[in-house]
Amino acid sequence: MIDLEPFPPRYNIAPTQPVLVVVSAPPREPGSNLPDRQAALVRWGLIPSWTKNPADMPLMINARAETVLEKAAFKTAMRHRRILVPTTGFYEWRREGKSRQPFFIRPKSGGLIAFAGLMESFSEPGGSEIDTAAILTTSANETLAPIHDRMPVVIKREDFARWLDCRTQEPRDVLDLLKPVQSDFFEAIPVSDRVNKVANLGPDLIERVEAPAAVPKPKVLKKGEEPDQLRLF
Repeated sequence: MIDLEPFPPRYNIAPTQPVLVVVSAPPREPGSNLPDRQAALVRWGLIPSWTKNPADMPLMINARAETVLEKAAFKTAMRHRRILVPTTGFYEWRREGKSRQPFFIRPKSGGLIAFAGLMESFSEPGGSEIDTAAILTTSANETLAPIHDRMPVVIKREDFARWLDCRTQEPRDVLDLLKPVQSDFFEAIPVSDRVNKVANLGPDLIERVEAPAAVPKPKVLKKGEEPDQLRLF
């Protein structure tokens, strides 16, 4: 368990860096007043416990909700180590030709939300143990689909206990939570491409900028083909 009071705000977390997560606490004795949840810092990028050499594994920062029970890397964690990843928002990029426009995606109501996550502990050859995590994703809702086809799974406050309860809630019991959040939940704020550099960490990264309008690519006509407008005549 870590002390949350001095924990600093972070505006640009990159894969392999530590992220704050919430885990279910070990079973308590009857009458105990200790909390049933704990905070922890884990590496963003899940390493399955059976991995021999992490360098041979792809960087698994996300897990697709549609196939999480089929993938060997995630199915054990889905059964035994479900976590919450608290956040105030996330970044996503929209491709515009050869460039990409970043957006800060945040809840319209503001405040903290929680993504569905999975955790695994990996024992390094030297004997030390490292906790790692991945965020579950699902198909994008109507608001985010023009930016990207995927989005993190949001676990609502009323479902926190059920998602974290790996003792009585089997994976099939929580699959209904792995769905896109309603279309009016998020808003997308265009931000500076300074977020593309991990060394940039300040709160200015989430400030709105004027995003250029997406310009459609001109159609390349085949030989002898006329523009669509002329086909009306």
